[in-house]
Amino acid sequence: MSICGPFDPAFSDLPDVMPVFPLSGALLLPRGHLPLNIFEPRYMNMVADALGQDRIFGMIQPRPDQHKNYFMDPDHPEIFSTGCAGRITAFSETDDGRFLITLTGVCRFNVIEELPCTDGGYRTVRGDFSPWKDDLDIPADDTPINRDRLRIALEAYFAQHSLRSCWDTLADSDDEMLITTISMGCRLSPLEKQALLECTTLYDRGDMLTTLLEMAVHAGPKQVHGSAN
Repeated sequence: MSICGPFDPAFSDLPDVMPVFPLSGALLLPRGHLPLNIFEPRYMNMVADALGQDRIFGMIQPRPDQHKNYFMDPDHPEIFSTGCAGRITAFSETDDGRFLITLTGVCRFNVIEELPCTDGGYRTVRGDFSPWKDDLDIPADDTPINRDRLRIALEAYFAQHSLRSCWDTLADSDDEMLITTISMGCRLSPLEKQALLECTTLYDRGDMLTTLLEMAVHAGPKQVHGSAN
């Protein structure tokens, strides 16, 4: 079922070429809302240019080397082949010269090629949205997620990190928003978040998310760091 509203881009509106924001540990999923604090000059330029055009840019993660080092080339690291395009849906300026934006996920894409950096200093890619075209539709609920198993895993995860459970707040959400909110909000590793991004179906993502939370609880607390590149 299509969800295209008055402000939502149709598949034909998605750009062939778009800016990308490589950010380790950041996960954007279709219809998810990602708040971003933009302060680097090149990404200030990117946001300003996007606001003057279609308000769309892609979130994508730097690819680690075999030692899981994400900072091989701090200025231009290799990126994963799959990201998610988002549309700027909220925007404000701060007195100290930053942009505070909310990026709402639209559709995943595969990178066909990376193009030369723009005059503004940010990176752009030619992307292929066609393998992920179904992202523009509400996922079918033919196979509901196992909410009981997810709730147990999430509450154990929160308890381990000395956080208050938010299950009561999330429980009324539909399956997609429940999985999207938890996937984007939990402090999972960049590789784990990339795996969640690339899940084909909502059921697969829900099952993987639950398994990752169970594994995190079993392994004990860990610290995850992210950086813009």
